[in-house]
Amino acid sequence: MRLFRLTTSTLFRRKSWVVCAFVVAVLPFLLVQISGGTENPALLKPALAQATWAMTLLSSIFWGFFTASKQGESNARSGLGEYFLTTGVSATRQLFEMWLSVFTFLAPLPFISAAICIFAASPSLPDERSMWLQTNFQYAVLFLLVIAPLVALASAVASRFGSITGFLTSSALAIYGLYGVGYLKLLGNLDKSSFAKWLWTSSPHYHFADPTERLRYKLGEIAWDKFPLLLAYFGGILLVYAAVSRLVFRARTTA
Repeated sequence: MRLFRLTTSTLFRRKSWVVCAFVVAVLPFLLVQISGGTENPALLKPALAQATWAMTLLSSIFWGFFTASKQGESNARSGLGEYFLTTGVSATRQLFEMWLSVFTFLAPLPFISAAICIFAASPSLPDERSMWLQTNFQYAVLFLLVIAPLVALASAVASRFGSITGFLTSSALAIYGLYGVGYLKLLGNLDKSSFAKWLWTSSPHYHFADPTERLRYKLGEIAWDKFPLLLAYFGGILLVYAAVSRLVFRARTTA
């Protein structure tokens, strides 16, 4: 795990992860105050929950994917990947260790969000509080399943095509899966296009892992008998992206 330790130490010393911690743990409270959310106490807690999860998503996209892309490109172009190949560390192992390093910094973010929602934005009624706790736990798990393969994909694409391409690839997929598929569904319903419907069906439906609507309107947790289906769905996407990432990734530049 030498590459993992090296990457983790480098990211820790750069201290850019401190910005993510601040954005997720502190900024939502400031945003609620700035936006005037305190004027209506009934909206304060839902606004805080929404802001917290939104900051977690933005931190993962702008810091997580960008950092993964930079590491993938640097590993291939600096000669570090080639060095580790000569020491017996395979390309697959290198991709895994870089992914694990970046994911180590990202993994706490959804649980920080869940903790803020539970302790600072939880409903006062006992039944609603229990529902709120379960909802946040479910979405913390789903969030990790969504982000994990996109981090690997960012590193893999960047190792071959550059960090900007790697960052944009994962970011575009995340934004499309969260918001773009909704517009695609509307388009398919309007013009009855079979291609649009097929594209919608085959698209990654990351909006299923977005807790904003359920927390805002207190819709409750996902039924526990249906939750494994979502885990299986995002787990399948994870396997597909992991295979694509390994095919695209290269540990050294071509001559």
